[in-house]
Amino acid sequence: MLTILISAHLVIAMAAAGLTRLIGHRAFLLVAVLPAATFGWLVAQAPVVLAGGAVSEVAAWIPALRVELSFRLGLVQWLLALVVTGIGAVVLWYCRWYFAGVASQPRVVGLLTAFCAAMIGLVTADDLILLYVFWEATTVFSYLLIGHDPTRRANRSAALTALIVTTTGGLAMLVGLIALGQAAGTNSLAAIVAAPPSGALVMLAAPLILAGALSKSALAPFHFWLPGAMAAPTPISAYLHAAAMVKAGVYLVAVFAPVLAGQPGWRPAVWTLGALTLFLGGWRALRQDDLKLLLAYGTVSQLGLLVLLVGTGTQAAALGGMAMLIAHALFKATAFLVVGIVDHGTGTRQLSELSGVGRSLPLTATVAGIAAASMAGLPPTLGFIAKEAGLEGITNLGLGHDGTGIAALPAWLLIGVVVAGSALTVAYSLRWWWGAFWTKPGAPATPISHRPEAGLLAGPVLLAAATLVGGFLGGPLTAVLQPYADTLPLGEPGHGLKLIPDPGAPLAASVVAIGLGVLLFVQRDRIARIQQTFPLVYGAADFYRASMAAIDRLAVEVTDRTQRGSLASYVGTILAVIAAGILLALASVQAWPAAYLADNAGQVVVGAVMMVAAVAVATSRGRLRAVLLLGVTGYCTAVLFLLHGAPDLALTQVLVETVSLLVFLLVLRKLPKYFTERPLQSSRWWRVVLAGGTGLAFTLVALLAFGSRVATPVSAAYPEVAKSFGYGNNIVNVVLVDTRAWDTIGEIAVLSIAATGVASLIFLRSRGAPVRRVTSPGNRRDRGWLQGSRSLPDAQRSLIFEVVTRLLFPVMILVSIYLLVAGHNLPGGGFAGGLVAGTALLIRYLAGGRAELDEAMPLPAGALLGTGLAAAVASAVAPLAVGGVIFQSFDVHLRIPGWDQLATPLGPLTILGDVHLVSSTVFDIGVYLVVVGMLLDLGRSLGGGIDAQAEEGLTPAPEPESTHAIPGGRSDR
Repeated sequence: MLTILISAHLVIAMAAAGLTRLIGHRAFLLVAVLPAATFGWLVAQAPVVLAGGAVSEVAAWIPALRVELSFRLGLVQWLLALVVTGIGAVVLWYCRWYFAGVASQPRVVGLLTAFCAAMIGLVTADDLILLYVFWEATTVFSYLLIGHDPTRRANRSAALTALIVTTTGGLAMLVGLIALGQAAGTNSLAAIVAAPPSGALVMLAAPLILAGALSKSALAPFHFWLPGAMAAPTPISAYLHAAAMVKAGVYLVAVFAPVLAGQPGWRPAVWTLGALTLFLGGWRALRQDDLKLLLAYGTVSQLGLLVLLVGTGTQAAALGGMAMLIAHALFKATAFLVVGIVDHGTGTRQLSELSGVGRSLPLTATVAGIAAASMAGLPPTLGFIAKEAGLEGITNLGLGHDGTGIAALPAWLLIGVVVAGSALTVAYSLRWWWGAFWTKPGAPATPISHRPEAGLLAGPVLLAAATLVGGFLGGPLTAVLQPYADTLPLGEPGHGLKLIPDPGAPLAASVVAIGLGVLLFVQRDRIARIQQTFPLVYGAADFYRASMAAIDRLAVEVTDRTQRGSLASYVGTILAVIAAGILLALASVQAWPAAYLADNAGQVVVGAVMMVAAVAVATSRGRLRAVLLLGVTGYCTAVLFLLHGAPDLALTQVLVETVSLLVFLLVLRKLPKYFTERPLQSSRWWRVVLAGGTGLAFTLVALLAFGSRVATPVSAAYPEVAKSFGYGNNIVNVVLVDTRAWDTIGEIAVLSIAATGVASLIFLRSRGAPVRRVTSPGNRRDRGWLQGSRSLPDAQRSLIFEVVTRLLFPVMILVSIYLLVAGHNLPGGGFAGGLVAGTALLIRYLAGGRAELDEAMPLPAGALLGTGLAAAVASAVAPLAVGGVIFQSFDVHLRIPGWDQLATPLGPLTILGDVHLVSSTVFDIGVYLVVVGMLLDLGRSLGGGIDAQAEEGLTPAPEPESTHAIPGGRSDR
């Protein structure tokens, strides 16, 4: 079920754009149903989880590497999943009204849903490698969410900083996870926790895994990325940086603490960095004037406390840490959502500009007061009982009841820092509520432009109610959380979560922290003046900026010395290294096989033609002639495939060569007619030697490879396997869409990236403009052979070409569909069909210009690329819904009564017959759409895009019979 729920989130995320166009902002409400339903399913699993059991799902993924699609819902995973889905549903609901005053937000809808899916996968993944995959997925989605408005430098910079910091930590974590898996002999997290390994690999894994967790949860020295991420919209901040992403590192520390807390350096690192982050974050929060930044630094501070508690590895600290994790998610999400309401109503988040808002928005102020009280650890909130339990775990270190072996002096120093950090938490919590809602003396009341709707208030009211009610549920919460604390081998059990705590050191520390915090708030002006006197210190953010600047300078210097802009130099260097390496290796071969020339005379003839064409290409001065001769070598290769009995390869080669020629022609029209007028120089002889050496090296490799085979080719079993495993007779197509579908997924992704890269190089403006079809006045389309050709000058039109194109286009589309459908058993497939359809579109462009291309395909290329990738991914994961494995194929035979055969006087006439359908055809449809989208993008970029720029004088104009071109630009116009 977990796999289905995660997949459903991803599918809805991909459909977000369509949903938003259809129903606007109401899409947030519709999408919120999915995490809410997941939350309900998780609640239904409570009897199993609370009884000490777990919900598990396992599917094979990469058996050779012991990697599985393995999910396990234990106690910690269950709690984190409840937080992720519950607050995710509330945030999506809240977004419906938060974004009501702006255009629809398909990007936010899709990314928030996808991020929720990644977080669910992260906290439930039982396989270490799968955990890392979801870990990096959250990094990518958070990068896109933080960079919400790419036109703002603040968003771009914050998103990039978060990406670099968390990805760097993630890579270190990956090495640690691999080392831990090797030491344990398994990648199962549950198995590792049940039987903790030991040894040098575990000692190596501990600091690396901890580094990844600390970078994700923004602990010092990685804390600086989190405040910058406040550039994102408030609901995104509420979800990512209060309830979801930053909790990923805390989760990682919590689940690995039973295994790694005893490793050298783990506890000192957790105590030092946790306490430092707790204090520095709280101290910086007192200086902030922006409500969101204040909460951001407060989040940094409390993340330090959370990691300190769950990473200590004692039972009392673990109990307090897990309770604090839940409390923090509730009160911090509430606080962020309240800031969004205040910002919406007043137009500002600055404490110095707000006054009297509490009187205008009493309900909002009350909700914020509950959140602030829980954040400060005041009774009777959940934050209070969680903080008391956490302080018990910390004070036990100084009282000698922990079993960690920490000395008295550092233990009491740690207790002092935690108490000081808690006091700062009280101070900035009071300052946050006072700054947002209190009436400042002498300050005019801040006007409220509009009051929050009930829907906008519903989310924070619900979360505030939960944090308030949670304060009275200490006993049940203790019963829920205690089984996790019992997994820790050290320390005395805590006294539980109590609204009325027992007298002792934890209560004394709490009273001191509250008293000091109130004093700091009362003396806030004096504290502010004191802070201004502090010297500027070179911090982690400064080190990061200096490091990035140094890397940029190094990259520029290296690029300047190694990449001079000469394609000939790049290719020559690559070929020289390859040829030299091959020839050196071949020089040691003692026995060469017998010479091999050809299987038949046809191959000799075709090979001779290829050699003549290759020599002609090398000696041709004209660009167009060289391209056409190069095409001859490609078509001859197709003939060789055909002579070898591979019609599918021959068909694909012919189509690829044809498309390549068309693309070459689109580019060559803006290049000079000839390559060069310079006489033959000595440097060109070196190129001749290099070309000859490279050809000789590969020729010798081919001869050696053909003559050295002693084993039966693996392809000998392909015909039988293709039929039994992939249900098809076309071996090539079955390999592409079934047995090696992972490779094809990567290839179509590369095609999409390549098309996007070409478009980004050509388009100077946004390529997201709507496609405009040709219409006549009165919205009545004229009749004609090609509608778009009417926009071309008469001198550029060809009636014969237009007529032939009009007649040929539907035939080519039908052929492409036939190749797509028949390709599983006959020559063809999605790739070949897509090439035919894309070629048909390019021919429409050549006949009628860019307007005709838009007339032929009114959809944006990105829509085809995205739909194709989505179809391919959906076909990959769909078998999981019926108990299969990823990319498993199913075949279906259909006989439709009345359509299978038609009775005629001459006998039965087969119409559809026995319809044989294979599920991998859906994957092939995805390939088809990606190929069509890529060629459409190339047509609009290298064709229509260049045409549009030529009309503006931005492209070079080649001089007739010359090797030069007139530069494009407006300066000569």
